[in-house]
Amino acid sequence: MAEKDMITMSRKEAKRLHIIHQALDERITQTEAASLMGLSDRQIRRMIKRIRKAGDEGICHQSRGKPSNHRIHRKVKEKTLRLFREDYKDFNLTHATEQLLETHGITINRETLRLWLTAADIPFKKRRARKHRRWRARKAHFGELVQIDGSHHDWFEGRGPVCVFMGYIDDATSTVHGLFFAYEGTIPAMESMKRYIKRFGIPQSVYLDKHSTYKAQSEPTIEEQLAGQQPMSQFERSMAQLEIEVIHANSPQAKGRVERLFRTLQDRMVKEMRLAGIKSIDEANEFLKMFLPKFNRKFKKPAASKADLHRPAPHCRELDRILCIKEERTVRNDFTVIHNSTLYQIEKATRAKKVVIEERLDGTLHITYNGHDLEYQEITAVPTKEKPKSLRLEPARQPWLPPANHPWRKSVLSKRRTRVQPAVAP
Repeated sequence: MAEKDMITMSRKEAKRLHIIHQALDERITQTEAASLMGLSDRQIRRMIKRIRKAGDEGICHQSRGKPSNHRIHRKVKEKTLRLFREDYKDFNLTHATEQLLETHGITINRETLRLWLTAADIPFKKRRARKHRRWRARKAHFGELVQIDGSHHDWFEGRGPVCVFMGYIDDATSTVHGLFFAYEGTIPAMESMKRYIKRFGIPQSVYLDKHSTYKAQSEPTIEEQLAGQQPMSQFERSMAQLEIEVIHANSPQAKGRVERLFRTLQDRMVKEMRLAGIKSIDEANEFLKMFLPKFNRKFKKPAASKADLHRPAPHCRELDRILCIKEERTVRNDFTVIHNSTLYQIEKATRAKKVVIEERLDGTLHITYNGHDLEYQEITAVPTKEKPKSLRLEPARQPWLPPANHPWRKSVLSKRRTRVQPAVAP
């Protein structure tokens, strides 16, 4: 058959075969052939011996067409394909190989898994083509800029409530921090910032969007206009007290690093929480204690400069006093103040005309004046003035009018008629 006479070889092997034929025909020496192919004289002699015995096929590698000695066992392959069908069908290939190693102890290359899935006609998640974006250089120092945002997503895939992941990512190193909350608002933003400061320190600046939590939407008051100030949200006010610069992004693409982080977490973290059976926000926050360090070890980047620009965190009491909701209230003459439709009595006399009411992150309420706490008590029963009983008034008596045939009426009518009679002409 013509197929049996065909020899498949590479260009390199064809070149070597031509040189060896020159040596066999004694046109060049074996030493010259070894020099031309970059091999030793001993290797050339072995190749010539094999070609004389097996013909031109001897130039091909002897393991060609044979199964590799390093091949993965058939049972491991079958187990891998079964696990991918059952548990990892929506994982990307890199994430799937990592989970196979960590959970099942199966070491497999991403490309090997791709070839197996393609051969078995098993669909798998493929990487999408990326759109063109203009590159922006990272900040040089750890803690110089932190991007913050909240990701609204069905993190528990219907096993629990829909919640928000408050994510933080350092611009220089891609170090990730975050917590799960029921909603995105002032309290979650302050609570997550407090955890970040305790973990890393106070950053130089934060980069976030124009959500009403982070940027005040109201018009400036007359006092603010006279002072040349813009209205500040509670979060902006607390950042100003911590000397953290707040930068607002004009588009989601401007803070692309944290947006890409959410896309990665919605792919990886959701699936790992599914495998761990996470169903609630508390369980998810406990899961983050294990997941985020592992995630940072894998994706963290070295900063261009070794300097850490995070400033030391203040004392816990000072941090609690800053990261809270503050409202100014007027003190009444009876030393009471009203907040959220509730009346509070200040226990001791004070010269303060206005006080600040602080709603702390732990749910407590503090009334302060010049940074000092004032003792107070909530007034639960507000006395009300007793209204006087309404007196039942007798209806006013109508004046008596005499009837038309009354003598008094007759006399009055007769007098009127005599007055209006016309004079008789002479």
